[in-house]
Formats: sequence, C-alpha cells, structure tokens
Amino acid sequence: MDVKGKLLEDSGVQRNVFFTTIEQLKAWSRSRSLWPMTFGLACCAIEMMGTGGAHYDLDRFGSFFRASPRQSDVMIVSGTVTKKMAPVIKRLYEQMPEPKWVIAMGSCATAGGPYVYSYSVVQGVDQVVPVDVYIPGCPPNPAALIHGIRMLQEKIREDGKRGKRVK
Repeated sequence: MDVKGKLLEDSGVQRNVFFTTIEQLKAWSRSRSLWPMTFGLACCAIEMMGTGGAHYDLDRFGSFFRASPRQSDVMIVSGTVTKKMAPVIKRLYEQMPEPKWVIAMGSCATAGGPYVYSYSVVQGVDQVVPVDVYIPGCPPNPAALIHGIRMLQEKIREDGKRGKRVK
C-alpha cells in the first residue's frame, strides 16, 4: 500500500463515504416519499382504505394518500374501469405532475375481471393510461398493495440507476 491509501484507511473515509449520482439520489428520495392519489372504483377500494389504516400503516413507507392529482405522483386505480369513467382517469392522470406512476389494483383494473365480456367495461386500465405495477386478486388484500408499492419503489430506484423517467 502507498502512503495515500494507508492514510485513507486510517481516517475511515472509505467506510463513511459513498458515491452516487444526482439521478440515483433523486430516485431514492422519490421512492421513499410516494404520495398516491386514490381512485377507488369498486370493492378493491375498501382494501386500499384498509392499507392506510392502523393495522397495515402505509405511512411507515412514506406514502400518504392525497385527494388532489396536483399533489400526488402515484395513481392507484382499484376496481372496475367503465368506458364512461375512462376519460376521467385520463384527465386526472394528465393533471398529475411529472414523474408519475400508475398501479392497477385488482383483476378488474388489470384485465376487466368478471366483466370481461361486458360492453361497458374497459379491459384493463392500461388501455387508458400507462401502468407500472399490476396487483392481481379479487380483491387483493392490503399486504398485496404494500408489496406492489414496494415493487414500484424498487422500479423507481432502478430507473434512477439507468437514468430513465426521473425528472
């Protein structure tokens, strides 16, 4: 070892300093402070409300439900998306600031559910807005929603490493 390497080891700099990029730091901080906008359309919304309750406590992950699209960066679509409701979902998605993400919660939001042959039901919210995380189930329990939010957090951090979608 040279003198400089020995000096760095002795001072503890190598143990106490980490190196990252601004994009990774922004992605890490965004993934730890997601503010979902609730868009509950059916029975899955009850499970989403249970996630915010005291037993599951979604707040411990830095996620706080917002009622306004201007204050949220994640849209959780839970329930049956009808063709009449699709333009409203699109408009609310466009009102959200960048970067924004969408979680489709439940089999109705992901693929139409039991209403797959109905003329008035959209066969998945991904036909209206781009979806980042799909949570299957009818209805998925609060633990599944928490798992989906954790998957979204990981996706945001990975996109930050690659320099994608983090503005």
